Amino acid sequence: MTGGSRTGVLLATCISTLVVNANTSAVAILLPAISEDTGTSVNTLQWAVTGYSLVGAAVIITSGSLGDVFGRKRIFQLGLLLFVASCVLIALAGSGEMVIAGRMIQGAAGATILACGMSLLTVAYTGQEQVRAVSLWGAAAAVGAAAGPLVGGVLVDTTGWQGLFWIDAAIAVGCMGLTFATVVESRDADRPRSVDYVGTVLVALTLGPLILALSQGGDWGWVSGRTIGCVLVALAAGVGFVAVERRIALPLLDLGLLRNRVLVGATVAILIGAGTINALMYVLSLYFQDPSTLGFSPLEAGLATLPATVGLVISAPLVPRLAAKLGGRQVVGIGFLVTTVGFAWIGFADQSWAYGAFFVPLIAVAVGMGLSNGPSSAAATATVPANQVGEASGVSNMARYVGAAVATALAATIYSSVTANRVADGDTSAVALSAGLGTTAWVMAALSLAGVVMAVVMGRHPQARGTLGDSAAAAASSAHTLPTTATPTLEPAATS
Repeated sequence: MTGGSRTGVLLATCISTLVVNANTSAVAILLPAISEDTGTSVNTLQWAVTGYSLVGAAVIITSGSLGDVFGRKRIFQLGLLLFVASCVLIALAGSGEMVIAGRMIQGAAGATILACGMSLLTVAYTGQEQVRAVSLWGAAAAVGAAAGPLVGGVLVDTTGWQGLFWIDAAIAVGCMGLTFATVVESRDADRPRSVDYVGTVLVALTLGPLILALSQGGDWGWVSGRTIGCVLVALAAGVGFVAVERRIALPLLDLGLLRNRVLVGATVAILIGAGTINALMYVLSLYFQDPSTLGFSPLEAGLATLPATVGLVISAPLVPRLAAKLGGRQVVGIGFLVTTVGFAWIGFADQSWAYGAFFVPLIAVAVGMGLSNGPSSAAATATVPANQVGEASGVSNMARYVGAAVATALAATIYSSVTANRVADGDTSAVALSAGLGTTAWVMAALSLAGVVMAVVMGRHPQARGTLGDSAAAAASSAHTLPTTATPTLEPAATS
């Protein structure tokens, strides 16, 4: 591949990854404005967040397999095309249902862009150049995730919430042109052409009813027929998924990987970290903008969440060297303890809190996430055979989407239910909303404390050395698992 072609691959994948991650993290800031324009309740619009993650979880591994079989460039282009279509659908939406449908399509598109973009990079570059390229890709992912809420806030105040999606669509069209002109097609000629479509559907059928039960259980009743029915459908689909994966030649998930203690502990830690931070961003975006509490504009709300998003990006790259000295599981445990303290602090929130009271606990959550995310992501690929690194990475990437979908649905339900109950009891809106936020934060604190247990489960495992590439992987770990110097597939010469 020529230097120009490699540069084209790098630009197309990094720009698209930045846009996808910025779009993903920006949407929570937009929900109040979308609600006002479409007349759809924010509680319903939480499906614009959870639906995205649900579909992403179902297709993140499958899209990579499709790229291996049918061509990585072709599937990457398809992902970009879906992303453009979803952006246009959302920007033109006249109802909340259209926004939700567009976001679910966008979940498939985003997962495809991330999975196939990473594959294109690893094919285009080798050795030290591959490390640099992947590091730039990781930096783009981290910057996009951090900048999203601020960009979303700016655009709501200047162009309306639709502006984010029109701009993202235009950038994605540019990436399509760049990919067409510069990227060379590639596929895995030795890989069988079968793809586990059934497993993909069963993942969606497991998560969809579960999230529906979490979202509507408070209104339906937690022991109502509809809630129990959703849970039973989810359980049946989960059992069916296990049965299919045991019998299919090339499963979506090699169940044998679940016997790997380090991988399981790391994957659950990733799920908890992704879930709790996404849930926090969702609830705070609503709380900060509510007229009864802080009454921030979308731009002010975007600025208000910066301590969490930027703090995570800044602290994460510093962690690999610390993990190399102390041990990855020790740093993961410390990280979750710090995060637990941050969430517990927010749990004491009341109607008298000004924004300044949130600043320190947001920094604590960010630093804790920075400490836990990188080493968990590195551990996920550190103790599997070289030929299973891709599968282990796929499992951890799916875990991020699952965690974001389930925890956000849970947080939305707790926040709205507690608020509604307190209002019914005669409390003011400010008191009720503070109670909803506090209860949600305590639940997230409990989940973070469970992350400490996962650090113990992980046990000893090879540590990344703390190189620049490791720092980039840690920075990107809130969005994607990247190889580190502890990953078996990396050659020593390529990681120094």
